Order: sequence, then C-alpha cells, then structure tokens
Amino acid sequence: MIQDKSFASRIFDVGNYLILFLFGLACLFPMVHVIAVSLSNRAASMGGFVTLWPLGTTFQNYLEILEAGPVYKAFLVSVTRTVLGTSINMAMTVLAAYPLSKSSEELKGRSVFMWVVLIAMLFNGGLIPWWMVIRNLGLLNSLWALVLPGALPIWNVILLMNFFREIPKELEEAAIIDGASYWGTLYYVYLPLSVPALATLTLFAAVFHWNAWFDGMVLIMDNEKYPIMTFLRTVVVDMNLQILTVNMEDIYNLSDRSIRAANIVVATVPILIVYPFLQRYFIHGIRLGAVKG
Repeated sequence: MIQDKSFASRIFDVGNYLILFLFGLACLFPMVHVIAVSLSNRAASMGGFVTLWPLGTTFQNYLEILEAGPVYKAFLVSVTRTVLGTSINMAMTVLAAYPLSKSSEELKGRSVFMWVVLIAMLFNGGLIPWWMVIRNLGLLNSLWALVLPGALPIWNVILLMNFFREIPKELEEAAIIDGASYWGTLYYVYLPLSVPALATLTLFAAVFHWNAWFDGMVLIMDNEKYPIMTFLRTVVVDMNLQILTVNMEDIYNLSDRSIRAANIVVATVPILIVYPFLQRYFIHGIRLGAVKG
C-alpha cells in the first residue's frame, strides 16, 4: 500500500517545481526577446523599447536576410559540412572504438594505443602549429579544412568503446564460430546492438558541426565560404552588416539590432525544429557518458 506524502514532502516538491519553472523562464526569456526584436521596426528596436513582444511588427528584417545571397551560401556550407563531417566522424569513431574495446590479448599493444588516444584528447599542439599543418596540407579556405581536422572525436571513441565492451562477449564468440570475421561481427552483432549509442553520438557530432564557428573564422578566408555560424558571428559580433547586403540604403533604413536578431533566429531554427524529436537521445547520451569500461 502506497502511503500518502507528508506535508513537508509536498512542500519540497512544490519548491522543486517552482525552481525548475523559474529556471525554464530564465532560459526562455532570451529566446523570446530575440524573436521580438527581430520582428520590431527600427524605432522600437534602436530605442530599446522591445522586451517580450514586438513593437511595430515587420518582417522586413527577415526579407532582407532571405534576399541576401550570402545567407543561402552559408546555410549550404553548414548543411554540407554537417552531413559530410558527421558521416566521417561516425565512420572513424566506429573503426577506432571497435578494436580498442578488445582485450590486450586480442589486440596487441592496446595499452599503447589507449595512451595515444588519451594524450591526443588531453593535449594539443597549439593553435598556430594546427593552422600551419592545415595550410601545408593545402586545406585552407576549403570545406575539408572544417571537416578533416576533427575527423576523429576522441571523447566519442571512448564512449562508444565502453558501450561495445558492455555487449556480451558470447554473442561475438557465437558469430565467430558460425564463420563470421571481425568485420562480420562488427556489422552483424555490434552495430545493430549499438543503435542507441550510435544515434546519440551522431546527434552530438551533427550539433557540433552545425554550431561550430571558430574554425571558420581561422581557416576560411572567403566570406562566401563561411558556415552559417561563422557568418552569424561576423554579423552579430563584428556588426558587419555589409557582409549581408551591399545596399547601403537598406543598412541605413534597418536596425542593426533587428537584423542581428533575425540572423540569430534563422540560424537556430533548424536545431529548434530537430531537437524536440531527438531529445531522448540527448538524455540517453548523459547515461552513455556514465558507462564505465
């Protein structure tokens, strides 16, 4: 028989819900404010009168963005980078995690490889040597400069390696007895059983590539090859509206605050649309990170 909660327990629950509600409002307020600013006219936006509701509602800011060629190009670069980069990340992650999930008897020198992996995760050669390596490889100002340097995400390898090690060894042994090779056991045993982990890591990789902006600033010299977040950073932080439009009259008639806010909304819409459907994978990812191997 379930006992009713005590009065103190109910007060504690109400307090928790109230704190979570206030925290949710604190997270929601900036988003609503940005949307309101993006829909407000120049006078209201420049005067700082907009809070949570647009004043002098206008869609001209969004029309300017959608009519600007660089925005479409930046979106295309980001979509291409996200698809290509995520595919390469997952392929490299699986190929690295599977052998590292084996014991030292099965993989000679496993401890050495693990030390190499850990050192690569904890230390790096510095920004300037990293940039010089990419330049010497001839990757500067190309899409590959945004994809190949991060082709092997070490943390994802460790997570997937631990997940592989949780799969019963007997399943692999049964597959080998039936004549399967290591490639066969990976394809027919490990990958089907690791769909939740693979989906989580795929989502993490896709969000990383979509949100990345710093490497675009450092490695891409042509504004027309910027990914959307680098493009957005140039417009918002540097206040460079000329990258958006060459019409100086439009720049004068529109509010820079509203234009920047509209850019933020446009750049974040894809994540806002996808996230509710994939939220459970983020939750699974938290549990995945807690797996001990």
